[in-house]
Amino acid sequence: MLPGFKHLGLLLSKIEDVLYRFVFNHWISRLDAEKCHNATMKTLHLISQVPGLTSVLRVFFSGSVGSYSSGWVGNAEGLKGLARPVPGYLGLAAGMDKDALAPAQFTAFGFAFVEVGTVTPRPQPGNDKPRLWRILPLRAVRNRMGFNNRGAEEIARRLRKLRSSRAGRSLVLGVNLGKNKTTDLNDAVEDYRISARLLAKYADYLVINVSSPNTPGLRSLQSTQQLRQIAQAVITSARKSANRQVPVLVKLAPDLEDAQLIELADLVKEVGLAGVIATNTTINHDFGEGGLSGAPLKERALQVVRLLRAQIGEDYLIIGCGGIEDAASAREFLDAGADLLEAFTAMIYQGPSFAGRINKQLSADLPALPLRRAGKA
Repeated sequence: MLPGFKHLGLLLSKIEDVLYRFVFNHWISRLDAEKCHNATMKTLHLISQVPGLTSVLRVFFSGSVGSYSSGWVGNAEGLKGLARPVPGYLGLAAGMDKDALAPAQFTAFGFAFVEVGTVTPRPQPGNDKPRLWRILPLRAVRNRMGFNNRGAEEIARRLRKLRSSRAGRSLVLGVNLGKNKTTDLNDAVEDYRISARLLAKYADYLVINVSSPNTPGLRSLQSTQQLRQIAQAVITSARKSANRQVPVLVKLAPDLEDAQLIELADLVKEVGLAGVIATNTTINHDFGEGGLSGAPLKERALQVVRLLRAQIGEDYLIIGCGGIEDAASAREFLDAGADLLEAFTAMIYQGPSFAGRINKQLSADLPALPLRRAGKA
């Protein structure tokens, strides 16, 4: 990277940060949250259709023309089952780019990897509106979206197009899988199996989402017997479809009792899952229906990460998620035992430079971070 471009990018990033906070406080925060989300995704999708415009985003928001983080996590063989190293610690959590409209554009914002979805086998509109709210004093978001998405076949088409380009193949991409609302809980295994078959060939990792509070009965699938069947189905279907071993993780709720988390950690090892995402949104709040994400979730998410790391040992991947707002909170999750991190609520409050800023700070501090896990395949 040319020094001039680097300094220009950093300057633009600082200007953007100040402008975004002003615009958010005086305008965006007063607008409907879901309309803002939809407008953002439509804009990013339009940007993805214009050659070269994503590179401009990368300069403006992440201060980089090329790689958005100089700190590669893992070795040449990848990180605990991932097929390749990850160019930074912090990635985009599922829920932002539900339909795989703009994964490359989010990496231009500085996210080291992107998790799209949640994807269900059949398209569905989600729950009735309103279903997305900002809790401004807490820097939090409440949602009861209900897995609104275009369905696995459409997402597969988009990911196939993405992976057809060199730039698209370079992205580290996760796909989050759920079940349709109309599918009986007894038939949930088949929903996860179908989506895994359609999407595994495009994914660096898959995530079994059985912890969203917004699909009736879904969290009951976190019971060990039902999750065992789902995990086995996804692992087998993904391997057959992709003709390789695709890492499969499970995303768990922060509201589970510690004893339940220990049982599920043992299940991860038993069935051959690659690891865990800790955690999903919480229903432990007084704001109404739906799950809460953002700053209030951090302490419980940290507790869950510590507990899971102690239970599953060093050989399984843990992605910490919940309340990460800056480099300091990111380091707390790494110190607690997380290998990688995910966020997106903080980006709503801080703007597009959020992820690039954290990944750069973590990259600069790499020698001081707990890399004992990152070097293990």
